[in-house]
Amino acid sequence: MTPDDLPEIELVPTADGDGPLLEATGIVAGYVPEVNILNGCNVTVHRGELAGIIGPNGAGKSTLLKALFGLIPVRNGTVILRGKDITGKRAHALVAMGLGYVPQNNNVFPSLTVQENLEMGMYQRPGEFADRFDHVCALFPLLGQRRSQRAGSLSGGERQMVAMGRALMMEPSVLLLDEPSAGLSPALQDEVFVRCRRINQEGVAIRTGHHCTQPLMERMGVPATARASLALYNTKDEIDALVRALDKVREIFD
Repeated sequence: MTPDDLPEIELVPTADGDGPLLEATGIVAGYVPEVNILNGCNVTVHRGELAGIIGPNGAGKSTLLKALFGLIPVRNGTVILRGKDITGKRAHALVAMGLGYVPQNNNVFPSLTVQENLEMGMYQRPGEFADRFDHVCALFPLLGQRRSQRAGSLSGGERQMVAMGRALMMEPSVLLLDEPSAGLSPALQDEVFVRCRRINQEGVAIRTGHHCTQPLMERMGVPATARASLALYNTKDEIDALVRALDKVREIFD
């Protein structure tokens, strides 16, 4: 069976407009029956936006990103991508529709080379691999230099670049990043966030999950006025604490 034979796959051209690129409303989801991790989460991603889903470890950030990307069942609520209901669609179909995802862990094929990892990201449009490979290597020059090296032999920061590069191969309009700086040194965290900014400047909206507040905002250069998803906070005190942190970031940028 070829990708063209899969009825779920639908290429949707990016269109200009004022509406959100991605909008999730009332999301209820979890991993096992009758146990909900998410209870009515709302997320909106606009064109050109770079914003974070912020919360403590165990709050459900990763679960939310997986629900948006079709990796766990959505029991209630809707997910809309560029005006089309994508609730319940499988991940490969969402990639073809312009939604990219980079998991926090195990996000490369360690036995494959860097180039082969990127080819896996382009398997639905193999004829365009050369052009997309050049484009991604312009964003991540190291990938071109290490194209024949096995991904499993790379450092943590380099593997993160491979994972992000693979997600970019299909030209997503929205990129979901699950804690892209997890386990990295401060210097490598800065490098990852610089790349996030550059990807965003090329027109890709980014939603990233992270358990830090002020360090994340400072490194990524996200203005304090950017929307933060507060649905993961369970108490008013936690929301107030986040608002105070954002105010502090505003002072730094001003």
